[in-house]
Amino acid sequence: MRTNIDLDDKLLEAAFRCVSVKSKKELVHLALKEFVEHHQRKDLRELRGRASIRSDYDYKALREYKDDT
Repeated sequence: MRTNIDLDDKLLEAAFRCVSVKSKKELVHLALKEFVEHHQRKDLRELRGRASIRSDYDYKALREYKDDT
């Protein structure tokens, strides 16, 4: 979809310094993609009280290095 928009030049310059894209189009696509991904993520606070940890779960055992040689 073709659209003409007026972008803040200082904001564009700052955004170009943050990422390695070569065009305004790439920059806007990246920004929109990250915006959508951010808003689609579940807020962990919404999950409070909905999950539980098994009583036999041993996270320390999972950290141990096992050498099978």
